Amino acid sequence: MDRRQLSAIALAAAVAALSGCASLNQISSEVSSFGQWPPGRPPGSYFIERLPSQAAQTSANGTLAPLEAAAHGALQAAGFRQAPSLEKADVVVQIGARVTRYDISPWADPLWWRWGPRYWRGPAWTGQRFYGMPPGWRTAPPPDREVALLLRDRATSVPLWEARAVSSGNSTDVTVFQAMFSAALSDFPNAKPQVRDVAVTLPTKR
Repeated sequence: MDRRQLSAIALAAAVAALSGCASLNQISSEVSSFGQWPPGRPPGSYFIERLPSQAAQTSANGTLAPLEAAAHGALQAAGFRQAPSLEKADVVVQIGARVTRYDISPWADPLWWRWGPRYWRGPAWTGQRFYGMPPGWRTAPPPDREVALLLRDRATSVPLWEARAVSSGNSTDVTVFQAMFSAALSDFPNAKPQVRDVAVTLPTKR
């Protein structure tokens, strides 16, 4: 192998490493949006409204504040500005988020594999056969994370625009949810009901 070949391999490895680093700084979400934002209407000012259940939850453990901070960052990046009070807002925003965790398959119970590796036959319709543990059955899949926004006209309470974003992963850091809110708002003010993948760079922690 000559020097030129070694240089080419080194360059390819460097590009792959940089691509890997870039992917670690991004999050991909499945996004869909609905509604009809009035043509020509600017984003304007907004106020995040808490539902009674959210207000009670916040009073109990303060868990809503980081989520609201994530939504603030995404809304302001989309051109909105925060209003000092509900009465002075053009748009009322309601937000939500949830994390759905999945149980490990019952086949992952040590009862099924404590005797060590063995011959294992897959379902009859697959024709697969393995030696050792059934692949992928010893760990649960990563949780699904979902965020949603609803934008209503403050004066009339008419819903104007709605969006949601879903991703999979173990991190529940505020930067992840801010990136997901940004993905949900990526096509604002247009609405695209069809689900599509949107990749967003994670914001830098302050």
